[in-house]
Amino acid sequence: MSLDSAASQQTAPVHSPTATVQVLGTRWAVAAGHALASEAAARVLAAGGNAIDAGVAAGLCLGVVHCDMVSVAGVAPILVHVARTGETWQVSGVGPYPRASSAAWFRERHGGQIPPGLARTVVPAAPDSWLTALERWGTMSFADVATAATEHAERGFPVSIFSAFQMSSNADKYRRWPTSTALYLKDGRAYRTGEVLVQRELGETLRRMTRAEAKAGAGREAGIRAARDEFYRGETAQRIARFHHAEGGPLTYEDLAEFSVEVAPALRTTFGRYEVAACGFWCQGPSLLQMLNLLEGLDLKSLGHNSPAYLHRLIETVKLAFADRDAYFGDPHFVRVPADGLLSKAYAAGRRALIRERAWPDLPPAGDPHRLAAERRRDTALPVAGGSADALDTSYVAVVDEAGNGFSATPSDPNVDSPVVAGVGCVVSPRGSQGWLDDEHPSVVAPGKRPRLTPAPAMAFREGRLFMPFGTPGGDVQQQAMLQVFLNVTVFGMELQRAVEAPRIASRSFPDSFWPHATAPGKVEAERRIAPETRAALAALGHAVVEWPEWEWRAGAVCAVQVGSDGTRWAGADPRRGSHAIAR
Repeated sequence: MSLDSAASQQTAPVHSPTATVQVLGTRWAVAAGHALASEAAARVLAAGGNAIDAGVAAGLCLGVVHCDMVSVAGVAPILVHVARTGETWQVSGVGPYPRASSAAWFRERHGGQIPPGLARTVVPAAPDSWLTALERWGTMSFADVATAATEHAERGFPVSIFSAFQMSSNADKYRRWPTSTALYLKDGRAYRTGEVLVQRELGETLRRMTRAEAKAGAGREAGIRAARDEFYRGETAQRIARFHHAEGGPLTYEDLAEFSVEVAPALRTTFGRYEVAACGFWCQGPSLLQMLNLLEGLDLKSLGHNSPAYLHRLIETVKLAFADRDAYFGDPHFVRVPADGLLSKAYAAGRRALIRERAWPDLPPAGDPHRLAAERRRDTALPVAGGSADALDTSYVAVVDEAGNGFSATPSDPNVDSPVVAGVGCVVSPRGSQGWLDDEHPSVVAPGKRPRLTPAPAMAFREGRLFMPFGTPGGDVQQQAMLQVFLNVTVFGMELQRAVEAPRIASRSFPDSFWPHATAPGKVEAERRIAPETRAALAALGHAVVEWPEWEWRAGAVCAVQVGSDGTRWAGADPRRGSHAIAR
């Protein structure tokens, strides 16, 4: 070795290989929760489609190949950034409770519970959400973007390691319903890794939509609307309604026929030189914006990455934001959400003062955003329970194309919470599990009202340009995991894949978003890669620290695409659940 090369090695950064190779491109990139979904998006991009075409293709595909976590007839909140205009839009990808559903209905017919099964059904929003995005900002037909999903449904696909693990863990839940048993169990047992799962009825549902599009014959937009109408007003809607009627479910044809998603500008806040966009108060997305407001202006870097002081600050920040989430977030059509106050920098400054040297033993009091005051009186005690919710959750897809358009979506609805609808081939959105039966709660169940959704994608911008669409599955962990990855990139300067793979923590000191909304006061879950001395220091500060494995799937599966200063595309895919990235 020459002296020159030895000197260069001494000054070069240490090479630390990661579990997943950093994916880089110069034209486009996609990162999604399943390899076949990323491949579907890449296929569309290679054929000349834009980020919205590709994102919809990946989202539909996730409902087929990741059906343990996502339903084609589930939820799908979306953010779209249009490079040409600089606009960023949100699509409200969650449907309302049927007109027959109410808190009183659950109390009278279901013993004051929101039980698994058809009772927790809401109007499925995902088909309308995908097709609304495709019609408004895409360039391709429904048939073009649904090709991969339809093929995988009809011909089958090999079950992934992660999905096989989940399906095996939940085999008894499928056995509650004959239609689910027939589809998701093979010879009475769960599918194993590599075994081929065929979903012919789901493939036929997608084919009906494609045929409706072809018959419309009046241009791309009209065809997409025809495909959408087939699901909500055609044969598919009739099949869903008949199944509910026969099985005592609340959803009717009229509930489906009258539904449509909403499109509105995304909500935004700033964090230093960055701007971050999220969906509205019908989901938990604004809580990420509140967390960033609470952290803005602090010298987080000086605390040290994943140091006790840094993690304590993050945990207590999450608690403050989630105290407000529980007190104020709900469907804006039914709840007067004090949005301006909640997202106010002055309000965040007052709330920030509530963070103390020691941990709050449970959830801090909610603030009063109407008066921009740091605290309001706590009216009721929180329910107490140990452990985490066993609810399954979600997946995610991020896309950036060559023109700089961005797509960020968090589709969801696992196949264990409700029966497969005969003749449709999938579970129809059981997202009603995220409602409350407390009449004073802003997310109390009501006819036509949307439950407060956990899936909540985000986008970051720098100097007015798209910097990074990002998101994750994980229920109440979503905003916590997204916050940590965002700070890893923007504060600590990590390359994207390293930022995604860095060990995480999660607070559980708040009412869980899923029924029965248990809480575990003071509980913090930490991946074992967090240093033992750090975990001990957090415990000394009053946190009830519980150890996760080194790579815990409940810590989320963050995916992101970062746009470099020279226009490169950096794709990050979380190995915790087998996510996958492709770039060109």
